[in-house]
Amino acid sequence: MKYRLGEICDVVSGGTPSRATAEFWDGGTIPWIKIGNIQRKYVDEADEYITQAGLEGSSAKMLSAGTILFTIFATLGEVGILTIEACTNQAIAGITIKNQSDILTDYLYYFLKSQKSCIAALGRGVAQNNINLSILRNFEVPIPDLPMQKQIVAILDKTAKVVEVRQQQLQQLDELVKARFVELFGDGNHPHIALIDLIIEGAGLSYGIVQPGDDGTGDMGVLRPVDMVDGKISTASIKYIDRSIGDGFKKTELYGDELLITVRGTTGITALTDIRFNGMNVTRGIAVVRYDRNKINPVYLNAYLNTDESQRYIQEHTRGATLQQINLSDLRVQQIMVPPLALQEQMAAFIEQTDKSKSVVQKALDEAQLLFDSLMQQYFG
Repeated sequence: MKYRLGEICDVVSGGTPSRATAEFWDGGTIPWIKIGNIQRKYVDEADEYITQAGLEGSSAKMLSAGTILFTIFATLGEVGILTIEACTNQAIAGITIKNQSDILTDYLYYFLKSQKSCIAALGRGVAQNNINLSILRNFEVPIPDLPMQKQIVAILDKTAKVVEVRQQQLQQLDELVKARFVELFGDGNHPHIALIDLIIEGAGLSYGIVQPGDDGTGDMGVLRPVDMVDGKISTASIKYIDRSIGDGFKKTELYGDELLITVRGTTGITALTDIRFNGMNVTRGIAVVRYDRNKINPVYLNAYLNTDESQRYIQEHTRGATLQQINLSDLRVQQIMVPPLALQEQMAAFIEQTDKSKSVVQKALDEAQLLFDSLMQQYFG
C-alpha cells in the first residue's frame, strides 16, 4: 500500500527568530537546528540556541524527540531523526508520524533518505534550490506490514553501521597523520621558507589554461578542480581537448612530478601528480608547483599545505564575492616550514604507509556503500 506523506504525517517548517532582537537569542536554552547539524541518522545537538521569547516571537516551532528532519532549502533531501526537543530554521521540515502503530520512524527515515535524487530533481529556485511543503506532503510512501518494516530497518541499520565504522577508520587514520606531524614538528623550531623558494629554479608558479573550451576528442587531458577529490586526482571524468589549445600554456604542462593546488572556487585543495598525468595540463583554477626535491619532499609538502596553519593562511588570502580565489602572489610568499630532509622523508614514509592502510579501508568502505545503495534501491526503487 502507498500513502501520501501528508496523510500519515504532520509536516511543518521551522523559522528563524529575528537576529536583531537580543532577547530571542541571548541566554537561549532551546536547541535551534540548522542543515549543518544533520550529519548522521540521529540529531542530538545544536550549535545555536534560542530563548522561549524567540520561540514565541517567531514562526519557529518546538519539535519533539522522534521527529524526522528533512531539508527543503539549498541542500535538499538530507534526513535525520531528532532525539531531543528542538526548533529548526525554515530550511528544514519537521515530519511527525500520526500513528506510530502503522509506520516505524526508522523505516520512514530510510524511505526519505532514498528519495534524495528525486527531491533534487523537484527543486526550484533561481539562487537556491528549494521545495515547498505541498510537494513533500504529496510524496507517496510505500508501507508494508510492520514485520517487513522491522526487517528492512534491521538490515539497513546493520549495513549503515558498517559504512559508518569504515568512515570512522579513515578519519582515525587522518588523525594519526596529524598527530605524527605534531610529534615531529610541533615545536616549530624549523626555518620557514617562501613557497617560491622551494620551486625548481626558473619554473615559477603559474595558472593553467584560461579557456580550454568544450570537451572534445583531443589527446590532451586537462585537470580541473573537480578532479581533485580527498587529496587524490580522480581519472573518472577528465576533460580532453585538442593539444594545440594547450600549446600556449607550456608552463603548466605536466610531467607527472608536480603538486597541484586549487586557486579558484574551493581554494587550498592539493594533490600530487604521477606518471599517469604526463602530457596533460590544468585549467585556470589550478596552480602547478614544480618543487625542488633537493629542498623539499613532495609528500611532506603536500601534508604541510593541509595543516591547519597552512589552510588558515590560504583562506585568509582567498578573496572574491562571486568567485572565490587566491592570487599567485599570495601563494608565492606563503611560508612553508622546512625541517631537514631526513625528517621530511621520515614523515613522508609514515604518510605513505598510512595511505596503504587507507586504501584497504577505502575499498572496504566502497563495497559497504555499494551494498547499502543496492539495498535501498531494492526496498524503495
